[in-house]
Amino acid sequence: MNDMNTVLAFGMPGGWELIVIILFVIIFFGAKKIPEIARGMGKGIREFKDATKEIKNEIDEASVDTGDSKKK
Repeated sequence: MNDMNTVLAFGMPGGWELIVIILFVIIFFGAKKIPEIARGMGKGIREFKDATKEIKNEIDEASVDTGDSKKK
């Protein structure tokens, strides 16, 4: 039971932690750079999702091809 409390203690940051992180980002990067950073992160996430979909489709196609050749 004590291990579960340890895991929960290192979970998602709470309200005050988020405020400190946001203030740090604003001070460190400046308010003008934040939208640029967010756009870059969005593009990176979109590219990652597209790549994972492409890999999944290739795996599905390969399994269909393999299944068809076994039926013949």
